[in-house]
Amino acid sequence: METGFVNYLRQLLEEDPPHGRLDRAALELATLGTPDLEPEPFLDQLNEMASQLADRMRNFNDGRDFVETAQRYLFGELGFHGNQQDFFDPGNSFLNQVLERRTGIPITLSVMYMEIARRLAMPVFGIGLPRHFIIQFDDGNYSTYIDPYNGGRTITVQECFALAGAKVADPILLRRASKKQIAMRMVQNLRGVYLRRRDWARAVDTLDLLLLGAPELSGLLKQRGLLHMELRRFQAARRDLERYLTMEPEAADREEIRKQVRAIHAWLAKVN
Repeated sequence: METGFVNYLRQLLEEDPPHGRLDRAALELATLGTPDLEPEPFLDQLNEMASQLADRMRNFNDGRDFVETAQRYLFGELGFHGNQQDFFDPGNSFLNQVLERRTGIPITLSVMYMEIARRLAMPVFGIGLPRHFIIQFDDGNYSTYIDPYNGGRTITVQECFALAGAKVADPILLRRASKKQIAMRMVQNLRGVYLRRRDWARAVDTLDLLLLGAPELSGLLKQRGLLHMELRRFQAARRDLERYLTMEPEAADREEIRKQVRAIHAWLAKVN
């Protein structure tokens, strides 16, 4: 994937810098939908939203006031909400479209909230529950979990486990996600959308990104190779599938993959 500005997303996926910019990384991901996207207007919009939120707060040292004011402003006054009508719309994964349409999926609404909070030096953290993404406010005095997809409401620990579909209340589910983990999850969500739509080319773009963050995951390599075959990109398919066989010499599907590789060699021999 090529973009016209700095590779913040690539940096997050490869290095996971502690001060990486989720807003810029998310807007870079959005170039999959809008290749000529200019990030600055949307960064300015986040700045303005943070400023407006600050104007509405009574006490910057009161975490509860911040959380309650953010809910009233972002989800009440501005009307941000989860897109329950078309959850699998790719635009739900693009921060620019979330800001324009004021709807999205849990993780993009959470990233929006986190980035507004960061501008106000408010301690908000991502929590990657299974099946659902939420955030946590915790300043050492006041702590609560927040569900941006469902109106920015505060939720209990028990509700967090329920959202995760957990049969056992395992505290490990509430671990804070790193910025790399958040970026990877955003890309994984988008990959799922493109696979669902049979948009193989854009699915390959997401797999390129996922493999930057997790080059050791051979399954991603195999999936990309098979999608390259669907796109008749046979050289690229051969590279990925041969690499997969090298990484997984005892794979249960090795004979099927070898058959695919032999077919690619035969096809390439005919055209050369």
